[in-house]
Amino acid sequence: MTTLLLSGTALAGLALAYTAAQAQQVPRGNLRTGTPAYVAQQPATPQPAPSPATAEPEAIRDPAGLVQRQGSAVSGRQPPRASQPIQPPALRGVTQRQFRPPQPAVAAMPPPPPPPPPPRRRAATEEDPYAALGIRLGSITLRPSVTNSVGYDTNPQRTSTPGTKGSGYSRHEGELEIQSDWNVHELRGRLRGGYMEFFRAKDASRPDAEGSLDLRLDATRDTRILLESRLRLDTQRPGSPDLSAAVTGRPQIYQYGGSAGVTHDFNRLQLTLRGSVDRSDYEDARLSNGAVLSQKDRNLTQYGLRLRAAYEVTPGFRPFVQAEIDQREFDQKVDTNGYMRSSNGVTGRLGSTFEISRQLTGEISGGYQDRKYDDNRLKNLRGFVGDAAVLWSPTPLTTVTLRGGAELGDTTIAGSSGTTVRRATLEVAHALRRNLTVTGFTNFSRTEYDGQGLREDYSNVGARVEYKLTRTFAVRASFTHERLNSTTQGADYTANVSLVGLRVQF
Repeated sequence: MTTLLLSGTALAGLALAYTAAQAQQVPRGNLRTGTPAYVAQQPATPQPAPSPATAEPEAIRDPAGLVQRQGSAVSGRQPPRASQPIQPPALRGVTQRQFRPPQPAVAAMPPPPPPPPPPRRRAATEEDPYAALGIRLGSITLRPSVTNSVGYDTNPQRTSTPGTKGSGYSRHEGELEIQSDWNVHELRGRLRGGYMEFFRAKDASRPDAEGSLDLRLDATRDTRILLESRLRLDTQRPGSPDLSAAVTGRPQIYQYGGSAGVTHDFNRLQLTLRGSVDRSDYEDARLSNGAVLSQKDRNLTQYGLRLRAAYEVTPGFRPFVQAEIDQREFDQKVDTNGYMRSSNGVTGRLGSTFEISRQLTGEISGGYQDRKYDDNRLKNLRGFVGDAAVLWSPTPLTTVTLRGGAELGDTTIAGSSGTTVRRATLEVAHALRRNLTVTGFTNFSRTEYDGQGLREDYSNVGARVEYKLTRTFAVRASFTHERLNSTTQGADYTANVSLVGLRVQF
């Protein structure tokens, strides 16, 4: 019984010693934040010493020593901090659980994100820092410009009359360019109109204009619909062979039309079918005595149908073969000389578009045309027809442009089936500075009237200078020398034209 009592007392002493040792340890801080926990320190309360009468024997205070018959390792004194209340460390860091609200239950899949907008076509890298920025209307860019100039012309009426006096004049010109910026399809066009007003020769004052507007519709990846429209305004010079009498002023010529076609690609083979309608109207002329010279017998409408097959041999070389039929119908079946001028034509051509390098591109075609007239007295008009346009850039500052063409036209001269026209134009432009360009040009054309032995050779040569002040303003100046040599007596003439003006573009 004594042995069990001592064992219980020894266990109680060991528990008391363990509790005191734990109280003396400094509690650890927050392991996550590194902040030490704070335990309040209170002064120890002194305890009265036990009296000898009440003191317990050594065996009772250290029962383990009696059992093991060795010195006690447990002190009989009360631990110095036994009376201090132990402050538990704050529940922070890893000792504190982070509670989060429960996630809401998913009732349905979220809607898919909207598709990204289609990529817009990047504008071409700007090469001319003085080019007009244009006016944006949605996805279409408009580039309007206005040019006002003054100059001097030594032969306003282009006549061979001796002693013809020159005249100063003013020219007012407006221009509009249209270009779309669509992912598919394309709209582009150019319209230019001007008026020349002579101060001393009022009859020589005249307008001029030209323009085109083209729309391409991409029906599929390989199929495109082509829509085109065009117009041109010109005047006749008083000495023209088609004017049967001497007239005053400059009778106007209105030409306008349109075409529609479709192009389809079969791998490298491309087929194009195009139909066109063109109209020509001639203004009545006034004679020197005040009478009116009617030109209604020259008004006509032309219908055409063209088929072209092109094969892409390489990306820069695409030869083609083209066949075309057309019909020209005059408003008056019989002209003033008693001839029926309506006709039908058949044309065949061979040609190619090419891009030999970045510096040399263009298109050249040539063929043969046979035109048959309703009037049996007019023999068929046959001859070479063709077109050429070549652009060569030998250096980044120099551009050479060559254009040429050959066509068969109409006339009202008695006994003549029509005209054969050949023309060629050469331009060389060089940029002396980024904003200073000098252009030299020359032009030559020959018109032959079939069956009459009548021929006219026209040529000009000149130069232009353009100095761009800013993107908006530019100064232009030009000089042109013109000459006409004709087999008709008294039809030759020469003229020198100078011009200087200010161009405003947006």
